Amino acid sequence: MMKKYMVIAFLVAICLNGFSQKYEGLAMTPPMGWNSWNTFGCDINEDMIKDIADAMVELGLRDAGYIYLNLDDGWMAKERNEEGKLYGDPKRFPSGMKALGDYIHSKGLKFGIYNCAGSKTCGGYPGSRGYEYIDAQCYADWGVDYLKYDWCNTENLNAKGAYHTMRDALYKTGRPIVFSICEWGDNKPWKWGKEMGHLWRVTGDIINCWDCEVGHGTWSSWGLWKIIDMRKDIRKYAGPGHWNDFDMMEVGNEFSDAENRSHFAMWAMLATPLIMGNDIRTASQETIKTLTNEGVIAVNQDSLGIQGFRFSNEFNIETWIKPLADGDWAIAFVNKNDADFNLEFNWLKHEMGDDLNQRFINFKQDTYKIKDLFNDKKLGDTSKPLNAVIGVHDVLMVHISKSKVE
Repeated sequence: MMKKYMVIAFLVAICLNGFSQKYEGLAMTPPMGWNSWNTFGCDINEDMIKDIADAMVELGLRDAGYIYLNLDDGWMAKERNEEGKLYGDPKRFPSGMKALGDYIHSKGLKFGIYNCAGSKTCGGYPGSRGYEYIDAQCYADWGVDYLKYDWCNTENLNAKGAYHTMRDALYKTGRPIVFSICEWGDNKPWKWGKEMGHLWRVTGDIINCWDCEVGHGTWSSWGLWKIIDMRKDIRKYAGPGHWNDFDMMEVGNEFSDAENRSHFAMWAMLATPLIMGNDIRTASQETIKTLTNEGVIAVNQDSLGIQGFRFSNEFNIETWIKPLADGDWAIAFVNKNDADFNLEFNWLKHEMGDDLNQRFINFKQDTYKIKDLFNDKKLGDTSKPLNAVIGVHDVLMVHISKSKVE
């Protein structure tokens, strides 16, 4: 009899715990892709999304690693159907979401979608509150690979509990879906996000300015450096399968080419998801060149998954460092001045290291080869000072290695 009860208890435990987890093995490097919100808001439709899918392939973005095509708010009808299910707006998505997902998959891309933990989305469409399991199954049936889950209209909800519910609902479908927690950092998701999802927003929405705050009454949008500077001491929470998300990129959205490079370099150094937010169909050649830079992407996608950090800030030149696999390092010198800066960096006078991860550099003992990533140019080695002119709001991003850097 005791053995029978033990078997029953074991089966109950499986039933209770079988869905109480996220899908492991996803987002082992920061996800890369495109999202509709920064440029289009809720004004999206089927033809435009197909055009974006085509462009991601034709412009070499898919081959560079951008595989997620993510619809943000505004894709669904204003009301659920009689069965309580979501469906695509019939005028803007006449073929339905399954057909759109099939098209995206046919291009070698993955299909991402959006909803919200509250009663309504931020744009006023039906939210998932009370419908989590129904919605998760719809996404799985449509072939969704990525869910961005927002935090509007969530009165009296507990953040950790709400994301726990949707995590379990996604797992129950049996389909591996990357779960993006878009909670804005209000409830410190970096402390509990690892068990709930694969990435979590650490701030409110980004906006396409260098260093500003734009107020919207009860909330604000944040410029590039406001986003970067907002959170301290959270890098320890990031790693393979669980990332601090500094929001979608504004590369190509009214920044100068120099600012685009700095923005992209910083997102690479921060090991944050590289989710494009511009209209890639009309992007300049220089913007596409920046977004597809193989060396910079490799820094972001490095297998160690260590988030970089600010090493120094002298003369308004921010120096950021990031340990890489095989003992290599990435270093970014960002010129935040409104004039060109003549950099002279004597490696032998600096001791660099990452105390958190116990990784250190001894330039007096070891000599490293230097490669300028944006210019694809060798810059000698660390036995001599590094001299360079860095333009206004531009960046010098280098990869240093004891072995030869090609």
